[in-house]
Amino acid sequence: MTTRPPAFRLGKVLATSFTATLTERCGDAVERIPTPRRLADWLAVSGLAVDSCTTAQLELARELRESIHAVATAAALGADLPDAAVRVVNERSAQGRASAVLTPDGDRRWHLGPGSAVEDALGVIAADAISVVAGERDGRLALCASPTCRAAFFDTSQSRTRRWCEMNTCGNRQKKARFQAGRNGKQNDETPGATG
Repeated sequence: MTTRPPAFRLGKVLATSFTATLTERCGDAVERIPTPRRLADWLAVSGLAVDSCTTAQLELARELRESIHAVATAAALGADLPDAAVRVVNERSAQGRASAVLTPDGDRRWHLGPGSAVEDALGVIAADAISVVAGERDGRLALCASPTCRAAFFDTSQSRTRRWCEMNTCGNRQKKARFQAGRNGKQNDETPGATG
């Protein structure tokens, strides 16, 4: 019996969704693109379908992912952007050959030409990261408050105070842990002989 790969965490911001292909970075890390096929799948569901993907292209993608995460983390913390990560993001952006197109609904989509390579899709992701980090969008970069996650995400909430990369995963997990800790503390207070 084969195990199914973990589901993708897709958000509204391409660059930070891409960094979410590795989750629980400070705990038991979950790799969501373990194979070239899974990278091709992620690109397809993100509107960047490619014909094929090699192991070498997967490594380029992972290098870009980690560089975007490093740059986004530094930006979220107000720290200097790491030179090596900036260099990788810029190189991938320059290598891509994609064009922005306007849909009839007024949305921007990326058009990859026939026979597009993974490098073209990575160029789009890198350009999106540049746009986010450079502050060209309405929102702010933040880090997930979960101590095992620490994912970079783009907060577009009205108050810009969102704490979790995803409420359905990290937020719920943290709330459940607080609830259990409170319950366990209350149960200890109610045990015979306990002083309070």
